[in-house]
Amino acid sequence: MVLSGVLNRIGRGRFAIGKNRVYAPEISSKIKSVHSKLKKEFPYLRMCIWNTSSLNEFMIHQPGRFYILIEVEKEAAQSVFFYLKEHKFSVFIEPSKDLFEKYLPDEKETLIVKSLVSEAPLQTINKINSPTIEKMLVDIFCDDIIFAAQQGSEMRTIFQEALNKYTVNESRMMRYADRRRKKESFREYINSISNLRQ
Repeated sequence: MVLSGVLNRIGRGRFAIGKNRVYAPEISSKIKSVHSKLKKEFPYLRMCIWNTSSLNEFMIHQPGRFYILIEVEKEAAQSVFFYLKEHKFSVFIEPSKDLFEKYLPDEKETLIVKSLVSEAPLQTINKINSPTIEKMLVDIFCDDIIFAAQQGSEMRTIFQEALNKYTVNESRMMRYADRRRKKESFREYINSISNLRQ
C-alpha cells in the first residue's frame, strides 16, 4: 500500500492515508553562491544552508527580515565565520539575544553561522544540504532567538500548516528533538497541536 501511494509512512510502524508529500525549501541564488564558495574552501565540510524565508509559506504574518543559516560541524564554525567575514559578508556566529537586538544590521539577509547538531535530518537539493521539514519544526521550537518572529501563535500556525500540507515523519522529528535535548517538551507541544487538529 505504501508503494502504490495509498499509505505513507510517518514513523516507525505508523502510516497516514495518501501520497507522500515531501517538503523542499527553495534554494536561492545567494544560497548557491555561499555554498559554492564554502565548498571550494572547505571541500570536506558537512553543512546545511537555508533561509528563514522558507518558513513564510506556513506563516500568517510575514517578517521583513530573513537570515541565511549556515550550519556546520562545531569545530569548523569559527573558520567558516572568519572566511565569510574576510569575503565581506554580513555574518554573525551563534548570536545571543542581546547581540540580535543591538547589533544585527537592518539588511534583508544576514548570514548566521551555527553548529550543526549531529544526526540532524537533512535532504540534498541541487547538491546542497537543506533541512527536512522535521528539522525546521524542531529548530523553531528549540531556538527562540533566531526564530523570534516564529514564536507564540505564529509557531502554532506554522506547525498546523506544515502538518496539513506535507508528510512529516514524527519518529524522525522526535529523534532530532532528543538530540537537541527537548524531546519531552516537544512531544507535549506536538500533542497540543494534534488535539487542535482533530
